[in-house]
Amino acid sequence: MARKIKNLIDWYEQVLSLNHQSEISREIRDEEDLFLLLLYSELLGIPNPIYYYSLELYPYMVEQFHTWHLRMGMDKSPLDGIRCC
Repeated sequence: MARKIKNLIDWYEQVLSLNHQSEISREIRDEEDLFLLLLYSELLGIPNPIYYYSLELYPYMVEQFHTWHLRMGMDKSPLDGIRCC
């Protein structure tokens, strides 16, 4: 019975989000871009008050940096400290 209810809820969420998939993916991409900008803002010369706390995220985010700067229209990495191309 609980499994049927879970399946029904999953189906309902899929039906609701069916028409909005492109909007949802665009919002997620925009949030990720903003997060990466905040994460790398100190390297770009923009003061970041949480720089010390975000240092531990760099190893995880370097992998996504290449696709981010290509999507932003930069052919090569704009940061000297990060070489991905």
